[in-house]
Amino acid sequence: MARTIVVGLDGSPESRAAAEWAAREAALRQVPVRLLHVWQPVPEPMAEAPLLGAETHQHWTERIPREAAEGLRLRHPGVEVTIEQSSGAPADILLDAARDAELLVLGSRALSGLTGFLIGSVGQSVVARAEAPVVLVRAGEQAADEHVKDPAGIPSAATAFRPVVVGLDTGSPDETVLAFAFEEARRRGTTLTVLRAWNLPSSYTYAMAAGYDPREDLARAQAEALTEALLPWREKYPDVDVTEASRLGSPANHLVDAARDASLVVVGRRIRRSPFGVHIGAVAHAVMHHATTPVAVVAHD
Repeated sequence: MARTIVVGLDGSPESRAAAEWAAREAALRQVPVRLLHVWQPVPEPMAEAPLLGAETHQHWTERIPREAAEGLRLRHPGVEVTIEQSSGAPADILLDAARDAELLVLGSRALSGLTGFLIGSVGQSVVARAEAPVVLVRAGEQAADEHVKDPAGIPSAATAFRPVVVGLDTGSPDETVLAFAFEEARRRGTTLTVLRAWNLPSSYTYAMAAGYDPREDLARAQAEALTEALLPWREKYPDVDVTEASRLGSPANHLVDAARDASLVVVGRRIRRSPFGVHIGAVAHAVMHHATTPVAVVAHD
């Protein structure tokens, strides 16, 4: 895999925020950024219309990526930034680029009110099919958002990073997802919060009917399972502070809540090579649409 971060760029605020995040991540990883500008060919009759003449075409295919690259180089002088332009179906081109990338970064647009973020059909298709990690960045994301506030309570990119959060299924912990989360926490010099959410078994109602409340015992068992699953990872990453959180309830809801104080949220997506439909997973889907911080979706077998 080439050590490159690829960004899908279309000139929108969300794609520009994604490019900025990618440049910051590239500085942490010491890798180059490749801005990939994909445009779909305009049918010939439309291309000849006055509003879609040569000047408009040149603006979208040359000026926007060039200006974006120039801005990134000025703001991130230690990061190598290159441009690639392609014509065709955006999802297919992004997926092809992701095969040779260390990371693919896309933007997500905020919806009005508190309903979350909009992941377009292209983004959802890419997330569901990409085997490289995909990071989704909301429009308006700033570097200071990923850091704790300074002593005066003012947002600052010069302070320590907020924690990285990862969701873990102790029944089948995946090494690919955990390794990604630990590496991200280590790069940032921050805490890794490992969240395990669980629900009461169906037998709970029968136990309650018999006068026994098993919640305390279940909570203890779940916490012990989380600690045991993380033992080898603590040994592998002794320089990463780990916070364990075992909570009753919906994994998606707990991850979205934890995202409010995080610099990055990491979720897994099981690879399904079925040619029919797209598969993201309920937890990853909910976190993608509602977390207020960048979300890394890591594919695994």
